Amino acid sequence: MPRIPTEPGPTEDRPADDSPAPDQPDGDGPAGENPAADRPDGDRPAGVLDAYFRISARGSTVANELRGGLTTFMAMAYIILLNPLILGGADATGAKLDHAALTTATALAAAVTTVLMGLVGNVPLALAAGLSVSGAVSALVVPHTTWAQAMGLCVIYGLLIVLLVVSGLRERIMNGIPLPLKHAITIGIGLFVTVIGLQKSGFLHTGGPTPLSLGPAGELTGWPVLVFCVTLLAVFVLMARGVRGAILIGVAGGTVLAMVVNRVAHVPAGAWRNSVPVWPGSPVSAPDFSLFGHVDLFGAFGGHGMGAISASVAVFTLVLAGFFDAMATIIGVGTEAGLADRRGRMPGLSRALFVDGAGGAVGGLAGASGQTVFVESATGVGDGARTGLASTVTGALFALMLFFSPIAGIVPVEVASAALVVIGSMMMGQARHVDWSDREVAVPAFLTCVLMPFTYSITAGVAAGVVSYTVIKAGVGRRREPGPLMWILTAVFLVYFAIGPVRAWLGVH
Repeated sequence: MPRIPTEPGPTEDRPADDSPAPDQPDGDGPAGENPAADRPDGDRPAGVLDAYFRISARGSTVANELRGGLTTFMAMAYIILLNPLILGGADATGAKLDHAALTTATALAAAVTTVLMGLVGNVPLALAAGLSVSGAVSALVVPHTTWAQAMGLCVIYGLLIVLLVVSGLRERIMNGIPLPLKHAITIGIGLFVTVIGLQKSGFLHTGGPTPLSLGPAGELTGWPVLVFCVTLLAVFVLMARGVRGAILIGVAGGTVLAMVVNRVAHVPAGAWRNSVPVWPGSPVSAPDFSLFGHVDLFGAFGGHGMGAISASVAVFTLVLAGFFDAMATIIGVGTEAGLADRRGRMPGLSRALFVDGAGGAVGGLAGASGQTVFVESATGVGDGARTGLASTVTGALFALMLFFSPIAGIVPVEVASAALVVIGSMMMGQARHVDWSDREVAVPAFLTCVLMPFTYSITAGVAAGVVSYTVIKAGVGRRREPGPLMWILTAVFLVYFAIGPVRAWLGVH
């Protein structure tokens, strides 16, 4: 069993080298607050929870962590409903997975990995089935394999990422990314989650006569969009008034409003995007663990699967999606939480990366596809979460959904989307740290920021930023400045951008 990289002891939460302890940049916390200002009694722990999670040392409170964990769960609960829909197609044999079993697998894998992130990584990051990973599994793998073989590839890609963590390579890559690009990644993720929120709410429409439009025909229609707008404005007003827990209050209030509107206005069921805001007839459901352990580890590489070349390309694609999506999310959310030092590095990073990598294997073993850090974790950070206690709370709520999964459908995606837009507005504050007058860093930062939302891919934004950064540095005669790791990443990302032609050249599906 691989050894989890060790970190500084519990009384010294510092980076691994001799650099100073992480600063709390002025205004880098949510809503422009300085997290260090609220530290009770300096850094002295107030109890067992405080000592273990370093709550006071990070300028938080138990109440903040509980509220943040609940907020993150409410923003992520839709995955319990959405992931089974993504993975609900037929495999190469024509077999389809049971919806109840997929729901159980999704909640189980999210619960296990998120609790591990809280207890081991001690960061406010929640994990669940990654939409990029599930989408790749559903579109690229499942049509050519059995479900057990597809989950086997998820286990393999997760173990490969764990090996990269244990070797220290993943952390070196993250620390080797220039600071301006790290700020750009945070901005890009902010724009990305904003677009996700606007699109999922129905406020922003895609696929019409123009690439993007206000609603389906240039105007807003339907009660659900109105609920989104009211919820969004309510949260902004609460934040402007300095109300603690503004996001949680807004999401809870928006859910109640949605239930009232749905009942009074008799909104058609199809008007709500993912779930109808009604109290379920029976909130209790029995979990179905039949998919657990249903894994064929190497079957996809054989004659009855995709074949060795196709399976290898699929694993490479999954590793890229899982590796860089999570890396960028950890950088963005960690920076927003004030956990990074002045060079953009996070203490305890390797433990968080280990849990994230293991999430791929855990998800495959559970039958839910690979687990990865969710950008919705930023909603909890926006409500005050700074430690792993918030993640532990989120994971416990996912575990509760094993028996109460119908309740997850109460919060409509239109309400949860408002929280994403709010977080996007907060993460834009990192733009002030980028020197936009220096074209050598401004251009890569710009490409990183805009390509994440415009391509709907975090990895594409990171890739464009890295490639443009090294090429521009080389073009101005500073090819050694990026360092060897950045040049290696450039080569990897060039393969990533050329993956379509490479597939065609190799004759891969």
